[in-house]
Amino acid sequence: MSTTALPTYDDVVERYEPVIGLETHVELGTNTKMFCGCPTEFGAEPNTQVCPVCLGLPGALPVANKAAIEATIRIGLALNCSIADWCRFARKNYFYPDMPKNFQTSQYDEPICVDGWLDVEVDGELVRIEIERVHMEEDTGKTLHVGGATGRIHGATESLVDYNRAGIPLVEIVTKPIPGTGANAPAVARAYVTELRDVIRTLHVSDVRMEQGSLRCDVNTSLNLPGAEWGTRTETKNVNSLRSVERAVRSEILRQAAVLDAGGRIVQETRHFHEDTGDTTPGRSKETATDYRYFPEPDLVPIAPDPAWVAELKSALPELPRLHRRRLQEQWGLSDLDMQSVLNAGAVELIEETVAAGATPAGARKWWLGELARRANESGVELAAVGATPAHVAELQRLVDEGKLNDKLARAVLEGVVAGEGTPTEIMSARGLGVVSDTGALTAAVDEAIAANPAIADKIRDGKVAAAGALVGAVMKTTRGQADAKTVRDLILARLGVEG
Repeated sequence: MSTTALPTYDDVVERYEPVIGLETHVELGTNTKMFCGCPTEFGAEPNTQVCPVCLGLPGALPVANKAAIEATIRIGLALNCSIADWCRFARKNYFYPDMPKNFQTSQYDEPICVDGWLDVEVDGELVRIEIERVHMEEDTGKTLHVGGATGRIHGATESLVDYNRAGIPLVEIVTKPIPGTGANAPAVARAYVTELRDVIRTLHVSDVRMEQGSLRCDVNTSLNLPGAEWGTRTETKNVNSLRSVERAVRSEILRQAAVLDAGGRIVQETRHFHEDTGDTTPGRSKETATDYRYFPEPDLVPIAPDPAWVAELKSALPELPRLHRRRLQEQWGLSDLDMQSVLNAGAVELIEETVAAGATPAGARKWWLGELARRANESGVELAAVGATPAHVAELQRLVDEGKLNDKLARAVLEGVVAGEGTPTEIMSARGLGVVSDTGALTAAVDEAIAANPAIADKIRDGKVAAAGALVGAVMKTTRGQADAKTVRDLILARLGVEG
């Protein structure tokens, strides 16, 4: 069906109820792989970080990575899960070129973490997302299709496989179905992945960089009429940005509604999301459950976490993001709306670090949500990648507070910081941008402004002190905005024999 036949989103959510679910894969930031000692460094030359174990060569025996098990338990605890006192790995059997062993070591019916939840806020409302399971597995390799225009297998002349990623510790976090979100379903999906990313980042168990694939999300979507049974779901695979998670849910809601409105039926299948168009296209049919022939992994012993160890890990959990944000909001004296603006800009950590570097919360927020956010939007980059650091912003604000820069000059200095010219102090000196407050240096400019504007000078002598603003402006123009405005005003009044 052509996209021109799609109904409007508001119309769809009035007639249908969406149900969503999310399966999120997180690559753990361990030094070595899940079952061998191969390094996990991102970006290494293809097939240089492999060994007989992760390649599945005959006779190679795996050993579970304790650091990965600990990281998984900490994730489960942070998501309010129950931790199994006994669990084991299983073999998930299927053939794919990037699976060197022709099976994936995973967990099946006995995951290590179950029955948790994560609260997220959407439009001021708290939404509880129930977590079905958190389990351990190993990542696959990476297939690169070359010779075509799209990077996909269709049209490619050859395919190359890099097994460096095969065997890297992977945690899969699966939600239970999430009904009742209505029109907010896309926003809830994005809020969940955002909050989950922040939780995992806080635990320091992964860098959760979606652009590098260390956080990947599969989005399940279905529609049903109010009061009816849930509809057939589709699974949009490997969505790799927060914005795309939201767009993928919205796109599937519209597409499925169009199919149902035309009397068709939804096919249970995987789908691919296209960043350029915001649409999804069919992948692999999943009309029937794929027979992965799961069976317990015979080469790995079961895992039985010591309850005392689990309790120790729980007691050592850091302050989790939602509570941390609430505390910061109180410290910074922000309204809910102001804090939401900070969140939307992705500036919480940046402002926090800027305050820690010596700036006031108001000063830090002003620069990150103002000039720097504008530059980030214009450049199409994340705020953290705009080119300024919290230390730079704190130093810039200090120069303003000390009267060495005014706002106009500070923006010019910030331009140099973003361009990589140095620190604010260095740029202020190199560009000669400091505020001029020396009365001797300003007297000539003041006298020139008075001589050029006799009518305004007469008004000031007659007691209309507010008119001094025009002369201050003239001096500021002459000094290219570098004069200290208060000093200039005091000089003008003194030269005209008027008390301020």
